[in-house]
Amino acid sequence: MNKHIVFAICGYLFFITGFSQTKSVEELLNEIEQNNTELKGYQSFIESQQLENKSTNNLPNPQLSGYYMPFGDNITGDYTEYEISQSFEFPTVYGSRNKWNESKSQQLASAYSTKRQEVLLQAKSMLLELVFLQKQKAIETKRNAQSKQVFEQIQELFDKEQVGILDLNKAKIAWIQEQFVVKQLESDIQIQMSKLETLNGGNPIDGILSEIVLPIEIGTIENLWQDKLTKDPQLQELKTNETASLQKIKLEKNKVLPNIALGYNYQGVSGSNYSGFYGGISLPLWSSKNKVKAAEANYEYQQTNTKVITTSIYAKFQEIYNQYELMLEKFNEYQAIIGNLDSEQLLFKAYQLGEYSFMDYYLELQFYRTALDKMLQMEMELQLIQTQLLKHQL
Repeated sequence: MNKHIVFAICGYLFFITGFSQTKSVEELLNEIEQNNTELKGYQSFIESQQLENKSTNNLPNPQLSGYYMPFGDNITGDYTEYEISQSFEFPTVYGSRNKWNESKSQQLASAYSTKRQEVLLQAKSMLLELVFLQKQKAIETKRNAQSKQVFEQIQELFDKEQVGILDLNKAKIAWIQEQFVVKQLESDIQIQMSKLETLNGGNPIDGILSEIVLPIEIGTIENLWQDKLTKDPQLQELKTNETASLQKIKLEKNKVLPNIALGYNYQGVSGSNYSGFYGGISLPLWSSKNKVKAAEANYEYQQTNTKVITTSIYAKFQEIYNQYELMLEKFNEYQAIIGNLDSEQLLFKAYQLGEYSFMDYYLELQFYRTALDKMLQMEMELQLIQTQLLKHQL
């Protein structure tokens, strides 16, 4: 009884360990997001911009001025005067500028989300292509083994003088070609891994999936577009630009109000002195000219720009969706015909039974291999297009 329990626990731990070595797409993308050098640099840039924006809402530096006048006809004694003052804009300006800074922080956050989306879209596309290369390599490795087996069989027949040198050379060339394809795929896989490691901040990526299965059906274009409107960083960035430009109008209207200065003043001569509070206002009659109009014009531009870009994004989105639907239809047709049919294995058995000559076998084989490769290529392209359609979910 105890032995069964121990074996069960060991088996469970082996199962968990085996699967823990493979990471999901989301885990791999999270890892790349944390390590990506470009995103790290952009985060530092955002932090510096936010601090700089906050500094624009600081009070001006206090002023200290003084006079000491010992020269001239000083019948009453030397004249002394000093003044300490602090100037500031109308109090409502600071609150309005603070809200404008908050809207600019949202702009920076939206810009970062857009940059993050670009990086993760690139990473996911690379992962899909890598998995496709790995799948293709597994198929070509099997084909290479079959080509070698066919060559060895023809070599035996050649040694027995049952086939000519032409058939032997054709079989050898076919095998060499398969070997080259496998080596080329190994090279492509290494190149793709290097690109992914670069996106991962130079860190090696472990736990690459051997296959990524994505749902084929993605919903209607109307539902996808509504989802995109609420989640897509690029569209959200347009909204934050509008909000910031609207807040800029409120800020400029507040800056029309007078600036204020308060302070302390001392004047003294020959034992007599006067001291008291200092106050003054500065009317921004000239500095604020056309500022409100400029802000209003910019807000109108941002509204128009949002409409134009949103329309353009929808047209592109619709184009990609239609492309996906067309390719999905073709892929389903291919899959219905050859998806569950092991044509290569059946042909190989027929060749072994002598039902085909080598040339007939090779020609038939190339036809089915081309069809299967086309189906695999379409599957990868479908996944890449789907990734484009659903990039707002990254």
